[in-house]
Amino acid sequence: MAEDKVVEKGGKYYPPQSFVDKAYIKDMGTYQKMYERSIKDPEGFWGEMAEGFHWQKKWDKVLSYNYHRSKGPINIKWFEGGKTNITYNCLDRHLATRGQQTAIMWEGNEPGEDKVLTYQEMYEQATKFANVLKGFGLKKGDRATIYLPMIPELAIAMLGCARIGVIHSVVFGGFSAESLKDRVVDSKCSIMITSDGTYRGAKAVTLKQIADDAMKGAEKEGVKVPHCVVVQRVGEGKGIDCPMVAGRDEWWHELMAKSPVGCEPEWMDAEDPLFILYTSGSTGKPKGVLHTTGGYMVYTSLTHKYVFDYHDGDVYWCTADIGWVTGHSYILYGPLLNGAQSMMFEGVPTYPDSGRFWQVVDKWGVNIFYTAPTAIRALMRMGEEFPRKYTRKSLRLLGTVGEPINPEAWQWYHKVIGEERCPIVDTWWQTETGGILITPLPGATPTKPGSATFPFFGVQPAVVDDQGQEISGNGVSGRLVVKAPWPGQLRTTYGSHERFELVYYSDFDGLYFTGDGTKRDEDGYYWITGRVDDVINVSGHRMGTAEVESALVAHPSVAEAAVVGFPHEIKGQGIYAYVTLKVGIDYTDALKKDLVQHVRKEIGPIATPDVIHWAPALPKTRSGKIMRRILRKMAHNEMDQLGDTSTLADPSVISTLIEMKGK
Repeated sequence: MAEDKVVEKGGKYYPPQSFVDKAYIKDMGTYQKMYERSIKDPEGFWGEMAEGFHWQKKWDKVLSYNYHRSKGPINIKWFEGGKTNITYNCLDRHLATRGQQTAIMWEGNEPGEDKVLTYQEMYEQATKFANVLKGFGLKKGDRATIYLPMIPELAIAMLGCARIGVIHSVVFGGFSAESLKDRVVDSKCSIMITSDGTYRGAKAVTLKQIADDAMKGAEKEGVKVPHCVVVQRVGEGKGIDCPMVAGRDEWWHELMAKSPVGCEPEWMDAEDPLFILYTSGSTGKPKGVLHTTGGYMVYTSLTHKYVFDYHDGDVYWCTADIGWVTGHSYILYGPLLNGAQSMMFEGVPTYPDSGRFWQVVDKWGVNIFYTAPTAIRALMRMGEEFPRKYTRKSLRLLGTVGEPINPEAWQWYHKVIGEERCPIVDTWWQTETGGILITPLPGATPTKPGSATFPFFGVQPAVVDDQGQEISGNGVSGRLVVKAPWPGQLRTTYGSHERFELVYYSDFDGLYFTGDGTKRDEDGYYWITGRVDDVINVSGHRMGTAEVESALVAHPSVAEAAVVGFPHEIKGQGIYAYVTLKVGIDYTDALKKDLVQHVRKEIGPIATPDVIHWAPALPKTRSGKIMRRILRKMAHNEMDQLGDTSTLADPSVISTLIEMKGK
């Protein structure tokens, strides 16, 4: 039926009438009215939105803030004076009405391995784990590092921490011991929660030994982790060693077996910290983005409800790993705050074959599917035979996250996966924003392939030039900033408010700088054009070029390195490394392989360089600054567009670099 199809008119895609009929927000007029109110009267709007949660004590003031460094320290406070607990709002609040309803559907690495946890069961498990933490003497304000695969214990550990005010710092299970150690040291955590191992496709790999190495390294830097809880995921006989350190390491299942159900929540101030999540910056050291309790709770719940048009009974699947902010906000907190049925997937889209996503969609009857453009591009390469094996008839909404989606991938997602009946929400946001900032609302917004469209309620984006002057009107491009706070915003970088101010507020006074470029087209639609700083977006994950450079330079053969991004068919951006070796070292293919392995070990597989370009010397100005603009052009194969090279200390470097390309 025509009313069940997305309609294309003049390059814009309109939602099917059957979708609009059931949507919360059915037209752009309603969106505009709500949006204008949220900007003109943020206190009234957000105060109303926060009413539906349990507050042990109501707030005194909805919002107070200072965005101008010239007027004193940057500070942002939402729902000040209010007391609440996010675990109570995710679980206890639902028990009377939906205690027996599914909360988490877990799909294991192997097809056929699965588990369903109801809200009642999640409550029991989370409060038991909160009691385990209390047994170790952990209290409000202490930090816990969680280094786990995508298993239910990860969600339970996070909710158990939040129950008693312990700040969780979740580290993606693909990070190396070195990266994990840095995060342990920075957070000075009191406990490590990890597992014996995990699965990557058919292969079992260790996690515990990586955690052990990280804790050993942290101790050398003065941070001793006194407790370590180990989940048995792989078990014996899979070739994974799991040595236990007496007095420090304990098995999760043994602790949980003797822990009682039920734990009084710690009533947190709205501005008390909830979690730290480390993200790559343009300098080498990852920064600990700190989110607080009240604003984050209200914002993730509201964005999940409206952006995904989530209705009771929908089966919702965000394919991200909880180690990234997408998983925090849109697998765990947002969905559970809304009483949703949220899917947690341990596997990868290509195991046992490239039909896995669609097999899972059919098996669980998934209605809302949220994934990354890099996954879509990888599956697109495999052709249509895999999706065609499955009906996917349960799907009603598709979403993308992590990076802008190229129009070709958007069209494939729309036609092949959604069969032209599912609207697509292309969402733009960051670790720092806590939740989605620019996005279509699926029942209302006519979409354009590749555009994130319009701001969510309460979000005031602006386009500025390099000097920070706002560029008004449409058909403009520049840097993307936000003019005022929204509830999900980070409050600081852990341990260094100065770094927070420098990174986000020093470029343009009075504006939050996103680090992204944008264009606002003739219709007022926002298009994200990518990072404007030294950060690249690899498969939807941010990677600081400085981080990769310092890993390369740590190799005994390397004198200097410069890293840039380049267009990559699958990952969006790839990692392109220019490497200068120490005198007397030969440029060989074997050394290239060794450098790739070295970076994987230092940071993790996501930082694997795609190209190593030998550079006997790097192009530098007379003051010694590397001309990255030239390196980017070379990596993009734009040799005829290198621009002005007259400021180089030694212009002959260019011809040598061109000669070495591909060698």
